[in-house]
Amino acid sequence: MNELYLLSISAASLGFIHTILGPDHYLPFIVLSKARQWSSNKTMWITFISGVGHVGSSVLIGFLGIALGISLNKLESIEAIRGELVGWLLFAFGVAYTLYGVYKYLRSIDHSHLPAFLLPKKIRDLQHLPTDEKEQANTKLTPWILFLIFVFGPCEVLIPILIFPAYQHSTAGMLMVALIFGLATVGTMLLAVFLGHKGTSLVRFKKHEKYLHLLAGLVILISGAGIVFMGW
Repeated sequence: MNELYLLSISAASLGFIHTILGPDHYLPFIVLSKARQWSSNKTMWITFISGVGHVGSSVLIGFLGIALGISLNKLESIEAIRGELVGWLLFAFGVAYTLYGVYKYLRSIDHSHLPAFLLPKKIRDLQHLPTDEKEQANTKLTPWILFLIFVFGPCEVLIPILIFPAYQHSTAGMLMVALIFGLATVGTMLLAVFLGHKGTSLVRFKKHEKYLHLLAGLVILISGAGIVFMGW
């Protein structure tokens, strides 16, 4: 019981630390909520679902691996591969959203005071493209993209701490450790996103709204680049 108690404390601590030290766990939600003008409830709900998918996928892999007798080294290799994959997915999403931000910025520019021959026809035509249906599709698609990225994202520190109760043949201990780690991780994500969302709501962006999507894309791109190239 003492060992499980210490393991539970470790699970809670690691859940908090690995989340707060990984800005990719909360920055994408904060910047997208501002750019997309999500309400607090919608932002928290998207964060919660993504966090559950993030932890749940690693719990599933850990439990299946332990049940099938897969070694810890192999399980950690699987999580490492998933870590590289999610880094590239987040990076690609950042690139795509940055380009979308550039597109939105070009559409927002008032070209009426510029001589027409100074602007390429494609840029002039941007202001005349229909946007309602595209915007609705993008608004609905963005949360699902975030969710899928987080499902692919591994919790590298979770599986090793599941191994001890597994060796003790304690299914209840494994479930307890997984639950505590999940609560700490998702709870920290929700807290960080809530504070970030409330903080950005205090800042007036009215004059700079045309840059918000571009800024969101760049923040996501940098987060992905940090995972891919710097091992954040």
